[in-house]
Amino acid sequence: MLHHASLGVSDIERSAAFYDAALAALGYIRVWDDIRPGQTGQAVGYGPPGGGDKLAIKHRPDGQRAPGPGFHLAFAAPNRQAVDRFYAAAIAHGGSDNGRPGLRSHYDEHYYAAFVMDPDGHALEAVFNSAE
Repeated sequence: MLHHASLGVSDIERSAAFYDAALAALGYIRVWDDIRPGQTGQAVGYGPPGGGDKLAIKHRPDGQRAPGPGFHLAFAAPNRQAVDRFYAAAIAHGGSDNGRPGLRSHYDEHYYAAFVMDPDGHALEAVFNSAE
């Protein structure tokens, strides 16, 4: 249904380092960037290798960045180990814990997920929902 989503960030270089690391753990890469230090309109796009962007981060120094309460993005992970790597990379690159990796059987018997907040307060999840 969705073509892509965009998030506003306060520091494009800090956020790019965070998303480069966290999304690489799930097999996603930076597919384009427009980083011009000191200029407006900077952005970075992420997606599967060889594909277009599914997520873009856009520099928004004006304070209008994080969506309201209840909003979060969930990224598909190829396996449980990728969920673990996503969580570790996110924490190591300025994210904060919002739910350690583990089974969430109240969602589904195979629902394995981790939850983090990015440096700007965006709620993110990595999920693998299949029997291994």
